[in-house]
Parts: sequence; structure tokens; C-alpha cells
Amino acid sequence: MLLQTIPLRHRPSDIAIIIFFIINLIFITYMIDVEQLVIDNPDNFHYPYWPPAWMIDLVHWYGRNFDPVLIARPAWWRAAIWIDSLFFGPFYIIAIYAFVKGKNWIRFGSIIWASVMLTNVTIILFEEVNGAHASPQLFRVFLANACWIIFPLIVLYRMWKSVHPFSIPINGSRGD
Repeated sequence: MLLQTIPLRHRPSDIAIIIFFIINLIFITYMIDVEQLVIDNPDNFHYPYWPPAWMIDLVHWYGRNFDPVLIARPAWWRAAIWIDSLFFGPFYIIAIYAFVKGKNWIRFGSIIWASVMLTNVTIILFEEVNGAHASPQLFRVFLANACWIIFPLIVLYRMWKSVHPFSIPINGSRGD
């Protein structure tokens, strides 16, 4: 079967996914998550070289006002942060390229990413509702985390429906 890549301008959901991946790569994985890896105790620390002090202050303000588990940093939370830093960060770099260029080989990795992300966020939200560090601002925390439910579901749907998610058959060849 001969395939033609669908141009990015004709894949608006992919543009939204790419923007989501870029934001996650820059701000979440390698700023917010790094803060939680380099600062063990948010009540007693020295500002590291990275991330910037304004980001550290923002994370601590948000955690103290809305999201206590972010400040408590239990072992399971730090494990989720390490998964994000070691696996999701590199995935975002590869996925941004693959989604921009329309590379079908990213399909399997995208399904894995979305599945693990949904698992992690479900565990985190369960803590926010019913855990030792439950949020006093549950609605706000759910809104803040909604994109990590919505985008993995979009990616799962997008990648699940076709073996060649970025391509269409050409020259009368049969597609799947």
C-alpha cells in the first residue's frame, strides 16, 4: 500500500497535541518536575541553578495553597516525577518531531505514553481526593490536571483508530 503523509496544516488535533507536548517538555518536565527533584524540603533549601527562582516560588505557592502533595513529596510522588523526567521528557522531544513530520512509527510509543500518563494522573488525583495529602481546593486541582486526562485520551483515540495515523492511501491503493 502506498501512503501519503497528511500535511500538518490538515491535522488540527495534532497541532494541539504538539503544543501540549512542547509545554510539557519545557515547563512541566524540565522546570516544575526538576524543582521537585532538586529540592527535597520546600521549607528549607537554597535556590539551585535550575529551575529559575520564579518557577520555584510559583510551584511552592501553588503547592501550599492548593496542592499539599506537591509540597509533601512522598516517595510514590517522587517516583512519578522520575518517570516524567527520565521517560516522558525524551518522549516529548521524539513525539514533537514525529507529529510535526507525520511519522507513523510514533504510534506505539504514543499509546504507551498515554496509558502511563492516565495511570499516573489517576493515582495522583486519587491522592488529591482521598489521600493523606488531600487537596483543600479539589475543583481547582482537578481543573489544573484536566489536560493530563484529556490529551492522553485524545492521543489514544488518535493513535488507536489507524495503524497509519498520519497517512492516507494514494494511487488507488487500499488503506486500513
